[in-house]
Amino acid sequence: MDHGSERDTHPGLGAGDGASGRIPLAVVVVDRDGDVSHWSTGARRLFGAAKEEAVGRSVLDLLPVSGALPEDDEITPYGAYAAYDGLGPDLESSLDGRLNFPAAGRARLTVPDRDRADVLWWAYPLVGPGDERLLVLAADAERLRRSEQDEGIAFERIAPGFALHTDFPGAEELARRLPEILPSMSVDESARIVAQVLELGYPVLEFSQNDRVPVTPDWGVARRTERMARRERAAQVAAQGLPVPAELADDEGEDLEYAAVRERLEFLTEVSGKIGTSLDLSRTIVEVSRAVVPRFTDVAGTYLREQVVAGEGFPDGVPDTTTMWHRVALEHTDEPGRWDDVVPVGEAMPFPAHTPFFQCMTSGEPVLVPRISVEMGHAIASQFEKRDIRPLITGRSMLVVPLKARNVVLGFMILLRHPEREMFNDMDRVTGAELAARAGLVLDNARMYTYQESVAETLQDSMLPHIPPRMAGCDIATRYLPGTLLGRVGGDWFDSVKLPGARTALVVGDVMGHGLNSAAMMGQLRTAVQTMAAMDLPPAQLLRNLDDLAQRLGDGYLATCLYAVYDPIGGELHLANAGHIPPVLVRAVDGRSELLDLPTGAPIGVGGVAFESLRVRVEPGDRLVMCTDGLVEMRGEDIGVGLATLCESAAHPAASMDDACDTIIRALNTRGGRKDDVALLMARLNGIEPEDVAEWRLALDPAEVRRARAVVREQLHDWGLARLADPAELMVSELVTNALRHSHSRPVQLRLIRGETLLCEVDDDDHTLPTLLSARPDADAGRGLRVVSTLAREWGTSRTAAGKTVWFELTSRRR
Repeated sequence: MDHGSERDTHPGLGAGDGASGRIPLAVVVVDRDGDVSHWSTGARRLFGAAKEEAVGRSVLDLLPVSGALPEDDEITPYGAYAAYDGLGPDLESSLDGRLNFPAAGRARLTVPDRDRADVLWWAYPLVGPGDERLLVLAADAERLRRSEQDEGIAFERIAPGFALHTDFPGAEELARRLPEILPSMSVDESARIVAQVLELGYPVLEFSQNDRVPVTPDWGVARRTERMARRERAAQVAAQGLPVPAELADDEGEDLEYAAVRERLEFLTEVSGKIGTSLDLSRTIVEVSRAVVPRFTDVAGTYLREQVVAGEGFPDGVPDTTTMWHRVALEHTDEPGRWDDVVPVGEAMPFPAHTPFFQCMTSGEPVLVPRISVEMGHAIASQFEKRDIRPLITGRSMLVVPLKARNVVLGFMILLRHPEREMFNDMDRVTGAELAARAGLVLDNARMYTYQESVAETLQDSMLPHIPPRMAGCDIATRYLPGTLLGRVGGDWFDSVKLPGARTALVVGDVMGHGLNSAAMMGQLRTAVQTMAAMDLPPAQLLRNLDDLAQRLGDGYLATCLYAVYDPIGGELHLANAGHIPPVLVRAVDGRSELLDLPTGAPIGVGGVAFESLRVRVEPGDRLVMCTDGLVEMRGEDIGVGLATLCESAAHPAASMDDACDTIIRALNTRGGRKDDVALLMARLNGIEPEDVAEWRLALDPAEVRRARAVVREQLHDWGLARLADPAELMVSELVTNALRHSHSRPVQLRLIRGETLLCEVDDDDHTLPTLLSARPDADAGRGLRVVSTLAREWGTSRTAAGKTVWFELTSRRR
């Protein structure tokens, strides 16, 4: 329809704005039992019953109907509405619960102390968690007709209807104004009702077949015009010396009440905009406290359960006198420092049963104390040892409101007003309850988020390994940095695994996504890598198996992984990559750094993609730098810039491995824009000199055990480790004996490696791993590994491609 023409045709409807029909509305809410749960001031005026009489009564009793519309009504024809004597079948069906769609119509109602009223009505069936079943909007058609006649306008008809398209003019205003005439309901309830009303269709007035105007509640111009007219008539009556009838009495009290309700709604809206801007619990607490001072109160003290502050869960149920409450915030308008020493933030205390605070926390309802008497001030002050708070509280008005969510009391707020200020009243108690409900929900969201973050961080920290700074032939340093945004706990990890032959596996991985699920997935993949590395799988095969595992864990699990095996004896790196950023190799000879050009491969979890490996020669002193993309990726910047910075900073000389890591972090973390978590692993590849390695091949002959003992003792004397000869000889004898007993065809290999520790390895071609057993006193076998376990600094077994390796270490010092 042409809304521009409406401005010219219907100026009276909108008080100067013809795009909306501003009319006084009666609002009635019916609960699921068919009783009235809300009865607005407009309903009292239209139907004649006061709110106290209406609430709780059957809605059918309050809308009496009799007779028919007069045939000579000046605003006929009504179409389908004109001939019906009564409310109309749709409204009756709505009232008794038989109607499940919105309906509108006209009715002629019998109203006490008035002539029959011509009423326009709109009925909306309500669904949801609340008790509300039906919302009825109604307007006085006769009054509307008179208003338009005063403007000199004649319409073919006035009929109520609905506009179902979402761009109908006036919709936003209806959404804004309708909650204002539901003052006895919480803002959340009224917002839920308004959302349903807008979805079911905007109420409109139809003046002809083509002209439809959206209805918005009018609590401004129309009421002021009516009040001015009533005052003029009252003045005329009074001028004649006659008593002024009650219906002409000034309703200034009602206007003040409405203004107070409007102010309350504006305050709550303002507070809602100030709190919940962050999921950080500490910041949310400060926002809640500052939102109410000084507009609503002069002092606001916030207390939370001890477990809430600690980011822990706590049992459901009512708090008791042993529950500890932390004072987490205190805002006031008094002179600076007046409260700080007496009631410091951070203090924890319980509250006895006789206090209003205990009553609030156990009942979950606000507690109003109009004035704190001297006796109550003394009782409250007795809870504070060696501090007299009576001068701060006595004579003030106090409101204690619970901070709760999902029917659990998280804490409470103590609100105090200066003695010179108006005392808290019942409306303030309702406002405080609504404020606390919103604040409680925001705090609970922050609490749950903090708790989840704490769980994720704890899980992640527990899964990040504590890598020793020295492995066989290499030194290792690591760094982990959590994300700079809340919710950025991720799945980045690093690891190192001992391998046979003094080799070391170095791993860096990154599970895509963030949060608890990513941290858990990281733990599963890290454990799988450790297990498969212990089986001495080649890098490409290990990634292939890891990819299969990720697919079995479920859809959507994706991760990148870089896996490298360092052989310090052979001076070689064997690497494979699954979608990860390449590592940096810094050459010791000239300090040159380079990104290793590896076959990239697809991320773990994609499936069906082959992985390739690469062998790179390295020299003693070279450094390998592996990291996750959170270190080199910056918002709005090409990743090549970050990789170039990584290469440059990795090549910078440093006094130690830790200093070298810090140099890289400083170079890349100070650019700004980093939000992801970071894992960094640096390994200095020291190598193992040939003179520090001794190897022997032993034939499958029991006599070789004696030769093994002899060569080990002689080698240790040559290395200056004679003090280790006795335990080493005994353990070698046990391991070689077991290897010869279980080998099939290949000779047994014995290897000694001198480094920070003395490493001894015995290889055979049997794939069955030995098990540590408890040998019986009369048993002939089963004591060998028990001896090794007792004497060795560390020992273990692992499968190899040809069989297995059993090894042990002894603490060693070089000459």
